[in-house]
Amino acid sequence: MADTSTQPDFLTQDEPKKLSDMLNVLTILTFIGCGLGTISSIYGFANAQTSYDKMVQMQGKLDDAPALVKKFMGPEMLEMARKSLENRTPILLLTLVAYGLCLYGAIQMRSRKKAGFSIYVVGELLPIATACIFLGMGSFGGFGILSAFLFPVLFIILYATQLKHLK
Repeated sequence: MADTSTQPDFLTQDEPKKLSDMLNVLTILTFIGCGLGTISSIYGFANAQTSYDKMVQMQGKLDDAPALVKKFMGPEMLEMARKSLENRTPILLLTLVAYGLCLYGAIQMRSRKKAGFSIYVVGELLPIATACIFLGMGSFGGFGILSAFLFPVLFIILYATQLKHLK
């Protein structure tokens, strides 16, 4: 007669914890952001010369423009467009590495690995460092500050609140 008091192994194993809703949403948004960012980076690389040429053409038409337009299309912006054109290859490569790190970090965090958070943070900070090195601090003026600092810092903070769910 067989002993029926023991349960099969699959019943005694701990059931894996469900991914928290917040972590699920953050990683999905990260996947979307990485995809859009990669497409945008490649587009920017491919059209760097065209963007610079248009900026040069616009310089002659700024005399009649309002002050706000002059600020966004002035000599500082032309210089930044020139630097972007000259350094488009290293900027593209470092940006793609950054998106890859963010993507990999998010995948790791979906697997509940805490090391994914560190990888993600490096991926978020790399584009900021790249812009500082190749374009200078002028690249963070106006709307650039919003996309360069606000969203990465916000996502880092939101991911940090989810570290309790990672091992």
